[in-house]
Amino acid sequence: MRAGRGRPGATRAAALTPWRFIVVFGVVSLLMDVVYEGARSITGPLLASLGASAAVVGLVTGAGEAAALGLRLVSGPLADRTRRFWALTITGYALTAVSVPLLGVAGVLWAACALVVAERVGKAVRSPAKDTLLSHATATTGRGRGFAVHEALDQIGALVGPLTVAGVLAATAGDYAPTLGVLAVPGVAAMGLLFWLRARVRDPARYEPAPEEAPRPEQGAGRPRLPRAFVVYAAFTAVTMTGFATFGVLSFHLVQRHLLPADLVPIVYAGAMAADAVSALANGWLYDRIGPRALAALPVLSAAVPVLAFTRSLALAVVGALVWGAAVGIQESTLRAVVADLVPSPRRATAYGIFAGVLGVAALAGGTLTGALYDRSVTLLVAVVAGIQAAALALLAVLRGRTGSP
Repeated sequence: MRAGRGRPGATRAAALTPWRFIVVFGVVSLLMDVVYEGARSITGPLLASLGASAAVVGLVTGAGEAAALGLRLVSGPLADRTRRFWALTITGYALTAVSVPLLGVAGVLWAACALVVAERVGKAVRSPAKDTLLSHATATTGRGRGFAVHEALDQIGALVGPLTVAGVLAATAGDYAPTLGVLAVPGVAAMGLLFWLRARVRDPARYEPAPEEAPRPEQGAGRPRLPRAFVVYAAFTAVTMTGFATFGVLSFHLVQRHLLPADLVPIVYAGAMAADAVSALANGWLYDRIGPRALAALPVLSAAVPVLAFTRSLALAVVGALVWGAAVGIQESTLRAVVADLVPSPRRATAYGIFAGVLGVAALAGGTLTGALYDRSVTLLVAVVAGIQAAALALLAVLRGRTGSP
């Protein structure tokens, strides 16, 4: 978006301060997290109640996650080409808000499976555009702190959603229709707040202290290339995520080693989400003070996870889960903030789409690798992860050289 073009409504950007914009957007994400994280907490049992096998549940949820990340390679460039960031954000959130309540009354397996995937497609549609809108406001507040506050609010919803679903499910004797129907309430509230936010701030690009001029195609300048530093950064992200264990492997260890009964594992997960929020705030603040050096915490935490989590001590395993949550907090806040600092506005949504694709492939590789190594040898798992994270630190040093950071 170019400044000084006299777009309708652009002057209303000052109606909210950058921090208010971030906080309100964070509340939208909080409400939507109540909706979709609540639904995701019971997707498996719901599909099973409609006759799905474990293989079908795995296939459908895997396809959903693949869609949520892979389709951003399309939605990111689309957002940059059309500049319709609000339209894509609203469409994506609306798809989630509609899909989840319908999931409770689907009645047949094929319809429920389609709705599970549709909810994840909604996330793919909105994420690059939403992150780009947020990036403009964080240019003023500090990238790290801005994205961290948004992530912390987001995680409140990730806690409230599953707890709400558990309570309603218990009160209705396991009836999925009213349980998922209740989630329409935060969905409607989120959409109303999102439309209000768009009306108040139609052009968040005006938050940028020095808006960048996007080249016109007719000038023959072409679209600007993604910076080489972004390529190095994407490589760093891919490597560190390839050496990152999933919570699925952690929870498997807790139950299979008889450290915890299955019904108490969600409590550990809730604790990890709390650590996520705290870590996001702390690392975001640190990033704004010292730059990319703050990212060194991610490989260190990732290397510590298997050392702690895969022991036979419940206390150490729980600490490992909390460390896992702290690492996720950095992944979902500071990693997004760095993209905005590396990539100029005209290609930022494209960069977010590519970044999500890299993140998704690496996360899949990391889950597969750590799971396979766990089955073979925990000692080998610890050693391999340590080596991978050392390589990630080396790439981070290259990134610092590319960006000229101290």
